[in-house]
Amino acid sequence: MALGHWFGQLPEDKRPCVVLTSPYLRAAQTAELICEEAGFDREEVNFTLDERLREKEFGILDRFTRDGISQHHPEQAQLRMILGKFYHRPPGGESWCDVILRLRSVIDTLTREYRGERVLIVCHAVVVLCFRYLLERMTERQILEIDRTDEVANCSITDYAFDPCQGKRGKLVLKSYNTVVPLIEEGASVMAEPDARTPAP
Repeated sequence: MALGHWFGQLPEDKRPCVVLTSPYLRAAQTAELICEEAGFDREEVNFTLDERLREKEFGILDRFTRDGISQHHPEQAQLRMILGKFYHRPPGGESWCDVILRLRSVIDTLTREYRGERVLIVCHAVVVLCFRYLLERMTERQILEIDRTDEVANCSITDYAFDPCQGKRGKLVLKSYNTVVPLIEEGASVMAEPDARTPAP
């Protein structure tokens, strides 16, 4: 796998020593393949499945496109239009705010258990965006504009590094977003299609 090979080429002091992954099958398999291809020592790398990193739950709208939602669940299409995608929670599903709530506890875990560690998180598009919302203290409008204009590519990398000079006690600073350079360098194809379980926005 191209991404795993790229990680394996990093200097020792740049490689992840902690891997946290969504438990959804494709994400978990991707994390396993990255570790295997990169040659990470599983005795030394902390590898954890974390249910808080799963993709946004779409409930009754799961696997529907926008047109499908309008056709089969017109009342939900209308509610989504009124409330906006940030706040709309379909029956049996989650809003973006629900995802953000569970990610707040992930950030607490990172701060408490992995401070100073290099952490690789393997997750999904909405989760990536919600992490950006939290870590960069964005507004709803800012993150939805990024979502509207820049679809998260499969196996892309979003990278943060701690900067002690930022703020009163330092903070994580975005170094790159949605970059597919490692895939291109390895000659792999780049895909940005939504997951099969994710309805189009």
